[in-house]
Amino acid sequence: IAKTAQAGGVCIEFFPGQRLSDDKRDVGFGPNLSDEDILAVKAQLAKYNVRPVAFGVTGLGKDEAENRKTFAFCKKMGIGTITSEPDPAGMDNIEKLVKEFNIRVAIHNHPRQSNNPGYQFWNPDYVLSLVKNRDSRIGSCADIGHWVRSGIKPTDALKKLGSRVLNVHMKDLDVFAPDGHDVPFGTGVSDIRAVLDQLRRQKFDGNISVEYEYNWDN
Repeated sequence: IAKTAQAGGVCIEFFPGQRLSDDKRDVGFGPNLSDEDILAVKAQLAKYNVRPVAFGVTGLGKDEAENRKTFAFCKKMGIGTITSEPDPAGMDNIEKLVKEFNIRVAIHNHPRQSNNPGYQFWNPDYVLSLVKNRDSRIGSCADIGHWVRSGIKPTDALKKLGSRVLNVHMKDLDVFAPDGHDVPFGTGVSDIRAVLDQLRRQKFDGNISVEYEYNWDN
């Protein structure tokens, strides 16, 4: 939270199991967080004027009771979007909870998996097929870098998904290939300028999570 504020960020996306603090290395962010720890996180957010906007990538399945725990936790934290790669068989109960809690669900895409042809979330057509007849609060978490790793031009995918793009994981990659790694925005092949222009044209009003997952120690 402090680093987000230091970098000029005003909002943050937490991930499941994210370590709470150096003092609580065994405590991970998520539905099992105690009320005391939730208050501590909220105090830190208020201290640095950072708003929690999303939680993920987390699982949502066929068990409505288990899904409800995640929705209730996000409501308690004031988080408006759950980022997930859900079990398609659970979409009916997920949509029910979206309506009940007024919390959005954004379907995330990891890269195409050559050794797992059953994995389909990389494909914007598949994501669109899951959400197009659902509540408008169910849509896409557009992971720009993972589209590049899958051989997909990000602006084409954004156009296809249109208003169903609810939030964005923004990465710029060095090459258009599965082994491409993150580089500073504007120096790679993701065409970040065109991505931002397309989001403006689509009147995108969600959050953009800045991701840089390379050379971690420097």
